[in-house]
Amino acid sequence: MWIAFQMDWDFRVPMVERLEVHSRSPFEIHHILTGLDSTPQIVIDAELYLPKGEGPFGCVVAIHGSKGWATHHSDHIDNWIDAGLAVCKVNSFDSRGIDSTVDDQLSVTHAMMLVDAFRTRTVLSKDSRIGKIGIAGWSLGGTVALYSAWSPIIDILGDKFEAHLPFYPAAHIRPEIQNWSDSPIMILHGEDDDWTPIHLVEELIDQVPNATLHAYPDAHHGFDSEKNLTFLPKAVRLRYRTAKISKNGYMSGELLPGIRLPLNERWQRKWVIRILRNRGAHVQGNPAARVDSLKRGRDFLVELLFKKS
Repeated sequence: MWIAFQMDWDFRVPMVERLEVHSRSPFEIHHILTGLDSTPQIVIDAELYLPKGEGPFGCVVAIHGSKGWATHHSDHIDNWIDAGLAVCKVNSFDSRGIDSTVDDQLSVTHAMMLVDAFRTRTVLSKDSRIGKIGIAGWSLGGTVALYSAWSPIIDILGDKFEAHLPFYPAAHIRPEIQNWSDSPIMILHGEDDDWTPIHLVEELIDQVPNATLHAYPDAHHGFDSEKNLTFLPKAVRLRYRTAKISKNGYMSGELLPGIRLPLNERWQRKWVIRILRNRGAHVQGNPAARVDSLKRGRDFLVELLFKKS
């Protein structure tokens, strides 16, 4: 539903409208596929920014990363609005009383954020001012922007997005059902990323039609920020292991050759994180990659979402 609340933002965006989105909190994709209706209900807050002019506007559903909203996210969002796109920021963390999931990746999961994204899309699709709808996200939000193109999720959660723009996603999930949306996907990733390694994207991308990967050399996680090189000692990072989703929605990971562990419940994920001790990752902005990603991401979204004359 809509909240009748508007306020001045700046000369480019005269107002922001706040939405209440009825969503759910499944812990894993397993729960989306096998029992979404039994997962906890929640109302999510979202913010819709409209550019000046007459709609319908192409719209980007924007999904934040593990540290919540950051300055470099706003740089992209401002850029998209300046280009004539609407943007809807989904506040998955604040709505659940969480600031960050860097240290655990369990408090708010990509599965919860997937439902938030699709439920927000459903609300937006009923607004006559909104046209084509795409999705973009960073890190954890990039994972959402990537796997929201997986057809079994779309079949349950709603209509497909018209474009997918994941920034440095965790691409560690390997679905046994290899059916994907035909909407274009452009993944922007740093070659030196040691938090969500690019090799996981490279191993997945051949399975995903209409997906392209643009890799930035000498670029870490958060290359589109202006951060100095920073080490986060408690960050839960990925290495080479992947998670499998079977045809019946069962999720598992290979601990050792021939030994698979279930990954469907919170306690199972927590136990695996403790065993693997995958801690510590870097973030750093890269000026050249930042400039390129601002332009490349904008051009991608404008081409696919902008109102055609």
